Amino acid sequence: MPAMLDDPTSPPIKRMDATTPTTFPPKCVTLKDGQVATIIPFISLAQIPPSLVAYLCKTLAAEIEDGNTYPMLDPIPPEAFGPYWFGVFGTVTLLGEWESAEQVTGTKDADWEKVCLGSFYIKPNYPGRSSHVCNAGFLVTVPARNRGVGKVMGKTYLEWAPKLGYTYSVFNLVYETNVPSLRIWDSLGFERIGRVKKCGKLKGSPDKKIDAIVYGYDFEPDV
Repeated sequence: MPAMLDDPTSPPIKRMDATTPTTFPPKCVTLKDGQVATIIPFISLAQIPPSLVAYLCKTLAAEIEDGNTYPMLDPIPPEAFGPYWFGVFGTVTLLGEWESAEQVTGTKDADWEKVCLGSFYIKPNYPGRSSHVCNAGFLVTVPARNRGVGKVMGKTYLEWAPKLGYTYSVFNLVYETNVPSLRIWDSLGFERIGRVKKCGKLKGSPDKKIDAIVYGYDFEPDV
């Protein structure tokens, strides 16, 4: 359920008004099948076990290779994935109840294919004077799909992004053929603020170029 567009080889954009990174306690959520999962926030790549970072990198690489949701042609190299995904503020969704980020940090031998359900990051969408406008990238692992993971991560994004000081959200590029993502953002109250005509040359639609939707969400609608 991607929404990212920025160049993964570029340094992450920093907030002009950035202060000490804010963290939150993990959030327990209930999936559609009744199972409990925990969304855990991280403010540093060093907090995340390398094996978990590698699993998420592999999962994103497979999605990019599939050629229907992300705009990149080539997977992000393993050495670049961690700084790209977790360079500002990132989360991981794990099956079961987890009490803290430190508990995850100390986990060395988990079967992440069974435990890890997804991940998302939050970072500025623009530099400098517009760095209070954020963007996010979402990834649901293949075994976790159709269980409501994407939607609970989306709801948590709407809760945590304003706590990080962001006032507006822009998702730059959601291909209109990515129906599951469109349903999630529409159902959560995101506004379709634009359409980019014929911008996707996707593997699943070789005979035509696909439009993309630009989504916006105002965290301060009454200000």
